[in-house]
Amino acid sequence: MSAYVLAIDEGSTGVRALIFDRGSRLIGSAYEEISAEFPHLGWVEQDPIRIWEATRRVIAAALQRAELAPADVAAIGVTNQRSTALVWERRSSQPAYPAISWQDTRTAARVAEWLSEGIYTNTMASATKLEWVLRCVDDGFARAASGELCMGTIDSWLVWQLTAGRVYVTDPSNASCTGLYDFATGGWDEGVTNHIRVPASALPGIRGSSEVYGLADPVVFGAAVPIAGIAGDQQAAMFGELGTDRGAVKITYGTSAMVDVNTGEFPVLSQRGAYPLVLWVLGGQRRFCLEGTVVTAGAAIQWLRDGLGVITAAGESAALAASVPDSDGVWAMPELQGLGTPYMNPAGRAVIGGLSRRTTRAHIVRAVLEGIAFRSREVLDALLADAEMPPPPVLRVDGGAAANDFLLQCLADVLGLPVERPETVQASALGVAYLAGIAAGVWNGLDDVRHAWRSGGVFSPRWSEAEREERFRSWHKAIAAAIASY
Repeated sequence: MSAYVLAIDEGSTGVRALIFDRGSRLIGSAYEEISAEFPHLGWVEQDPIRIWEATRRVIAAALQRAELAPADVAAIGVTNQRSTALVWERRSSQPAYPAISWQDTRTAARVAEWLSEGIYTNTMASATKLEWVLRCVDDGFARAASGELCMGTIDSWLVWQLTAGRVYVTDPSNASCTGLYDFATGGWDEGVTNHIRVPASALPGIRGSSEVYGLADPVVFGAAVPIAGIAGDQQAAMFGELGTDRGAVKITYGTSAMVDVNTGEFPVLSQRGAYPLVLWVLGGQRRFCLEGTVVTAGAAIQWLRDGLGVITAAGESAALAASVPDSDGVWAMPELQGLGTPYMNPAGRAVIGGLSRRTTRAHIVRAVLEGIAFRSREVLDALLADAEMPPPPVLRVDGGAAANDFLLQCLADVLGLPVERPETVQASALGVAYLAGIAAGVWNGLDDVRHAWRSGGVFSPRWSEAEREERFRSWHKAIAAAIASY
């Protein structure tokens, strides 16, 4: 049998295709940015067709770089930005409306209405976004109820396209991010689906995170290869970081910084702006996590490049930040699209303070990276308090910004914990490759995967406890005044 697994990782700002061998080595990859449109303040939309076309291109490029043919692939896994809402026509496979991003806040008022009616949701979840689309589409509710329209998240859209419209599924990790999932039964919550006037039967089938859902269409993909793994990007990253035991913690630095604590067999409710999710269903066993969000992380580095022009490439930020001994009093709270955990304030905005005539672009870049690390600590502290768990012995991190050595060293200093990244910082792709490969027999379960995992280095904390706490208090005092001004 082939030893190669293809992972499709469709993120908020781009799509990757990565091919791993049985030893977890990355042998071929490709990436393409995906643009977003911002038609109104707080609105974030993407074109589903462009997402699919970019996906096909990166798959072809990754196969070419790995010198493989489609038939050489043993299994395909799909991981994705979660909660982004799509509605498409079943017969034509054409989108009925642009994809509404998880970052989109247009339904904030509707979320408040639902909460007042006793239905829990939040602005990042899919439910109110799907309702919005059905209101915009002609006869949207009736057509969705009859099955004429399909509705779901990016994973369902990609699997639908890969199978030429023959497979309409999602997995519990994605379903639990929609606001439509019943944590008690593991199915769709009919009370909520009825609220949006769409029967649960019209939604994708919920399957395990590691099983064969169907075969890629040979005309579309080039060979009839099993699609055998689906997981939301954060849950896939936790699996790719081997965070399979209760108490494991990981942070993924993508557009946002997503902090997850494995809570084991049971979900944990939060009093601090976090939310329980399903990690995965593997071998019939469901596992949960508690998740918190730094809404702007990697996107803040992109903003330094695209918005301020103080760097020309994201990779410059680490060296520039390290070129000065400190931030010279400059501080930053780099939340460009609202405040996440523990504040949960979609109206929040980023603030940079402490500027003087001596301030240079290096100080600003350093302050932004330090701000990401301090916000990460705020979120992690909230999750551990909710879960009543101690800090982990090692914190594992992944995502594009995890390649930033300055950020990871700063994180280790701010947390007082060793910080480790995998050899492949795209742990979401690695995790869904593991899930797909286990289902297809490339790996024989978790023990086999643990032997294959490869570390990319550990950053040890350098600050004393006194210095760490003083710096955190100083930063927090500065941002408290900014938050109070919203």
